[in-house]
Amino acid sequence: MTSTELVDDLTALDPDRTGIDDRVADRLFRDARSVGRFLDRDVPDALVREVHDVVRWGPTALNTVPLRLLLVRSPEARARLAAHMSEGNRERVLAAPLTVVVAADPEFHRHMGRLTPHAPHLADVFAADADGAERTARENAWLQAGYLVVGLRAAGLGVGPMGGFDKAGVDDDLLAGTGWRSLMVLNVGWPGGAGTHHARAPRLEWDEVARTA
Repeated sequence: MTSTELVDDLTALDPDRTGIDDRVADRLFRDARSVGRFLDRDVPDALVREVHDVVRWGPTALNTVPLRLLLVRSPEARARLAAHMSEGNRERVLAAPLTVVVAADPEFHRHMGRLTPHAPHLADVFAADADGAERTARENAWLQAGYLVVGLRAAGLGVGPMGGFDKAGVDDDLLAGTGWRSLMVLNVGWPGGAGTHHARAPRLEWDEVARTA
């Protein structure tokens, strides 16, 4: 099932029904795990684009949508990225069918005239506050990265998120000239096995994470 088919399937559910469909919950969360081994099968750009076309509608503050993606495919680019990864993550990058550098664009405000036609002055507000713009970019790109991981899972793909890498090195190398700032690296492909032999780790219970005021 593709991401579009899944969304179409969800919209066909009874609008009066509450709660999360068990099949959807299993696919996106309960059965899904970080993946470290993938099948030798290509992940086409068209599929990644299809996923993005869905998840881009997730909310961000003031519709800033600062998420930027670098799809790393060529052996040369993959080797360059691997050189910036921590030792334990290098082979994972070299072996994955597709690796995506997830980044934030601190100059997202250049698009605000189109993204917030009701408030075009926001472009000037962010342009005058570089620190605030960078903070807004990172916070909201992280939010969008979560949408992206769930969207890739919805499309049947496995995802292996990684944070162990030299961000400044990646920014100066693979992202040179863009102004983007890297946040995380995602290995993406068709699952060929779980990324760990460990049993599923527990999660905190509702009473441990939530309060009512």
